[in-house]
Amino acid sequence: MTTRLAVLYGGQSGEHEVSCRSAASILANLDRERYQVTEVLIDRDGGWHVDGRPMPLPQALRVLRTQEVVFPALHGPYGEDGTVASLLEWLGVPYVGNGVFASAAGMDKGVTKRLLAAEGLRVSPGVTLRAGEELSPDDRRRLELPVFVKPARAGSSLGVVKVNDWAGVAAALDEARQVDPKVLVEQGARGREIDVAVLQHPDGRVQAGPPLEIRVTGAGFFDYDAKYDGGAVFQIPAPLDAATTEVLQDRAIRAFHALDCRGLLRVDFFLPTEGSPEPIVNEVNTFPGFTAASQFPQIWQTAGLEFATLIDILIAGALVDQDRVRYSGLPRQARAVNLV
Repeated sequence: MTTRLAVLYGGQSGEHEVSCRSAASILANLDRERYQVTEVLIDRDGGWHVDGRPMPLPQALRVLRTQEVVFPALHGPYGEDGTVASLLEWLGVPYVGNGVFASAAGMDKGVTKRLLAAEGLRVSPGVTLRAGEELSPDDRRRLELPVFVKPARAGSSLGVVKVNDWAGVAAALDEARQVDPKVLVEQGARGREIDVAVLQHPDGRVQAGPPLEIRVTGAGFFDYDAKYDGGAVFQIPAPLDAATTEVLQDRAIRAFHALDCRGLLRVDFFLPTEGSPEPIVNEVNTFPGFTAASQFPQIWQTAGLEFATLIDILIAGALVDQDRVRYSGLPRQARAVNLV
């Protein structure tokens, strides 16, 4: 018997194309004897399409409501930020991945840093600036150059600028605010870039995969072009001693719980080469890239989980998550089961 599954992708964010690539990889690896698949695309203008046909929003929502599970392969605002999770909760449809709170908190880099710091995890010093706010002299003294100026609520390093001279801050703020009026100015961490993938199994086990080290091949940093145009090399597992690997995996799982995550998370660290050896959490990604070239699937493939198996685990987890089962057509809120 097949499971009715909708893959929801696209969206109106700057990561529309990345979402389409992730969805293409997911669709290519789904077992069609196991899943009855419906493709639901949100185009750049907000129009909805079901299996290639334009469809009014009310009808598209009715299609989603008939599914046994939805796989939201959405990146960035209006998708990964909890917006679609909220919609699916309202429809009462089980879905893969993180809930409303974790998605919203994980999308906002300033909020993420505060939650992780409260958990005792190490983060880089930084300051959040809202529309119209500028970096104060006190903040400049507190933060050491270089700094990174980032849109607070965007992914794929869109709008991120490295600043090596305070004279460049104003232009960097302008560029970041083209993506999001809320901006994070963060002290640049020095060290090796290490990613750790976290996966929750259907039985509730939370597992961290082998660390991945990012080595940017050019003179820049791991920006959008490096991520998607072959400007970086991934080494999995990263060449680390067993004790350091264990620490990184522990911190990644702690971040997963601190944000109340479900299903999956990717945690990006800087591993200092001098000073305190405690890893610095750079960012988290509540729905990381799912292309064949993305870190999350590659990490789990190295751990022995092929792409199709990884997808099956995430879908099975969504189906047994009792926070998202339907009850009389509405999400059941009364019987929450803590799987972790």
